[in-house]
Amino acid sequence: MRIARLETPEGPRSAVAVDDRWDFIIDPFAREIIFTGDSTPMDGAVLLAPVQPGLVVGIAHNLTNNNHVLPIQAWQKSAHTVAGPGDEILAQRGVGTVNVEGELAVVIGRSATGLTVENAFDYVLGFTVANDVTNVDQVPVDEKNFQSKSGVNYTPLGPWIETEVTDPENVSTEVAINGEVRARSGSFNLPSSVAATLAYVTRWLTLEPGDVIMTGAPNTFVAVHPGDRVDITLEGIGTLSSTVG
Repeated sequence: MRIARLETPEGPRSAVAVDDRWDFIIDPFAREIIFTGDSTPMDGAVLLAPVQPGLVVGIAHNLTNNNHVLPIQAWQKSAHTVAGPGDEILAQRGVGTVNVEGELAVVIGRSATGLTVENAFDYVLGFTVANDVTNVDQVPVDEKNFQSKSGVNYTPLGPWIETEVTDPENVSTEVAINGEVRARSGSFNLPSSVAATLAYVTRWLTLEPGDVIMTGAPNTFVAVHPGDRVDITLEGIGTLSSTVG
């Protein structure tokens, strides 16, 4: 099932993809999806970020990459950086290289704490595409990832939430700039599994419905410049497109 968040005259509304239309629903996080009875054609629909997270968590995978004491290292990215499909990323000027990073993002479906590798996916609503835009040259001077990860529309999400991903540990990722594929990889190349990442995060922090965990960039980062178009495609989920301003 694909769940999107659409711009409508009544404000943002969630909807489920059915044939060539979006059928509106009351609450995407309800145990049982309830349809409102109205719909809108897919053609011409304006998609927003599929969720408004209270919390966005990023992941650094240190295992095999460096000698840091934490094999999985989590950090928080401001929810104010979240953007939707087609939104313009406003690249920070005068701070060095700006990278886009194509990542598999987990959308939490219900309150989650103390998860295990075995039950982690039971608490997941679905998966979406994340672009973890980064001011790369700020990383060495700001170990808290504030300067490196902050900017207008620095976390595009979308185009929707896919609830039926066969194997989250085996999702291929492709990053294209101006129509040219510049990076290919996938969650299968992450040093730690997606399930292990969720278990780690919820050992320290309770996650709530709508929270987003960006699972890391397995060599899916590419430098961009103003005027570029970015297309990030995750197998079985969809393509998230943005422009750089």
